[in-house]
Amino acid sequence: MNALFSIATKKKKNPSVLEKSNVSYNKIISLAKLSEDYLLFIWFCSTSMDPDGSEQDSEVKEYSPVYVGREDDIKKSERMTAVVHDREVVIFYHKGEYHAMDIRCYHSGGPLHLGEIEEFDGRPCIVCPWHKYKITLSTGEGLYQSINPRDPSAKPEWCSKGVKQRIHTVTVDNGNIYVTLSKEPFKCDSDFYATGDFKVIPSSF
Repeated sequence: MNALFSIATKKKKNPSVLEKSNVSYNKIISLAKLSEDYLLFIWFCSTSMDPDGSEQDSEVKEYSPVYVGREDDIKKSERMTAVVHDREVVIFYHKGEYHAMDIRCYHSGGPLHLGEIEEFDGRPCIVCPWHKYKITLSTGEGLYQSINPRDPSAKPEWCSKGVKQRIHTVTVDNGNIYVTLSKEPFKCDSDFYATGDFKVIPSSF
């Protein structure tokens, strides 16, 4: 492109320079302008339309492990709270196992970190202190008791509402506790209080 402008400049000063090539001054300027526009277009595509750009980097960051505390500390308190990539979570240590989930109850946003852990149907659950909703630590299912009203002798049975509370991954490395947010694509009821307009903690973005 610089070469074209150079030739055009020489032609303007000395019209005989390009007489043998039969190329006009205006044509060279047009070609130079076209080359400049093409280079600008290529630059725009490489910076703003790159599929491996900032949007993908942001997604990778959102699902990277985050340090939340020391193993010794959570074993003493048996629970801790943390903000992981702008999402509020609670981590429980119960009978030698770690569990992490959204801190706000799926029902109406109750503070699960203030609830008690109890066993129902042989499954450890966190009981929401607001409305006593029972959520399994390992799967995030909501449990309830059901009975057949047509059978007076029937005993109540524990049933599952399905996964209601989003569960996150806890890893331990050299005494350090890390939480990785769930990438499960399904819509979970607890997302209502962890994201969007009803998010409890303010966004950092």
